Amino acid sequence: MAVKRHIVAIGLNHKTAPVEVRERLAFSSEDTAQILETMHQHHCVDEIALFSTCNRVEFLLATQDVPEAVEALKDFMAEFKDTPRHTFEQALYVYNGDEAVRHIFRVTSSLDSMVVGEPQILGQIKDSYADACNYGTCGVILNRLMHKSFSVAKRVRTETGIGDHAVSISYAAVELGRKIFGELEGKAVLLLGAGEMAELAVEHLVNNRARPIFVANRTFERGLELAERFRGTAIRFEEIRNYLKEVDIVISSTGARQYVLVRDDFKGLMRARRNRPLFFIDIAVPRDIDPEINRINNVYVYDIDDLKSAIQENIEERQQEALRGERIVDAAVVQFRRWFRALDVVPTIVGLRDKMEEIRQKELKKTLACLHSVSEEDRAAIDRLTAALVNKILHDPTTFLKQGGHKDKQSLHVDITRRLFNLDESNENEPEG
Repeated sequence: MAVKRHIVAIGLNHKTAPVEVRERLAFSSEDTAQILETMHQHHCVDEIALFSTCNRVEFLLATQDVPEAVEALKDFMAEFKDTPRHTFEQALYVYNGDEAVRHIFRVTSSLDSMVVGEPQILGQIKDSYADACNYGTCGVILNRLMHKSFSVAKRVRTETGIGDHAVSISYAAVELGRKIFGELEGKAVLLLGAGEMAELAVEHLVNNRARPIFVANRTFERGLELAERFRGTAIRFEEIRNYLKEVDIVISSTGARQYVLVRDDFKGLMRARRNRPLFFIDIAVPRDIDPEINRINNVYVYDIDDLKSAIQENIEERQQEALRGERIVDAAVVQFRRWFRALDVVPTIVGLRDKMEEIRQKELKKTLACLHSVSEEDRAAIDRLTAALVNKILHDPTTFLKQGGHKDKQSLHVDITRRLFNLDESNENEPEG
């Protein structure tokens, strides 16, 4: 008999934990392989994926024992990050079954984002899923769940207006700068980091006629590439302090694990600037800018949580469209539940036999309708013959499915059987990604 497995999502995000907690638990891409492979070896974790972005840290897993798996993950996070459980445990959410499925559908569709409808999350989730596939920690269940989540996200994006008036964290950062200065035209900008968030910020700044633009990146070539694209100037990381004397706005989004700028970097700086205001918008997690810098006169530091108020208007405008997206998610949860329940051997065997019997009865009826001179005894004999043929044909597949074997193999065999015989007809034409 198949062992019952559960889908679980456990994590924290911008709604449940402040940036101080999120940055302590943020996992880098270099950590991913060790994290996934270590947790996948735990006896209660069958499949696992990790999503770590600036606004969330989440694990998605398939397990036979939910309480044990949850405790194992909490212990692992505490040990790996050298952080006591009590510092983050209250911020954790745990979703099981349909609620876990609904959660990942909402996350992938950007219904759970700080900026509802922002497009970056789908790419981030796809990259994280690709990592889990590369490290061999996803199986039949999470593979199906993730592909379904991508198709749900596509429907939400195309069938609702959730992406209208496109915004992102980078856009919100630039909007904050515009509110501070009134106009960004002629304001000098320094970008620390040349990743996707920085690139999006540059696009919005150029649209608001901010000039000149300087780009500092640890890999100078990457900074030069971004600067040239937007007619800016690339500088080396070692030159940052010199350029702080000239610029008005600093937007930081590096992947550094410690502060890029600390209070000591500002000795004598404001005197050289003649106390002109200097605004920092720190959209990195972990943070790049030491919050102590905010104590310096005429220096203002905003982190990613401060952006919430700047984007509130956009969030409110999208709520009606988000409701339509929620309906799409709810319907998808029901569809996935049917598939997941059918992964059990018994429903699959019953479904297979029912389908074969339906085909037998249909073909028998058509054949007997053409045989007008056949006696009732012969009709009964033909009926017994076709029933016996179906039973003999299904004997080996049924035995094979019942034998089970390893849990991952059993799920794979059941899934292949359902696909091979098209037992999920409602999903026959459903896109997978």
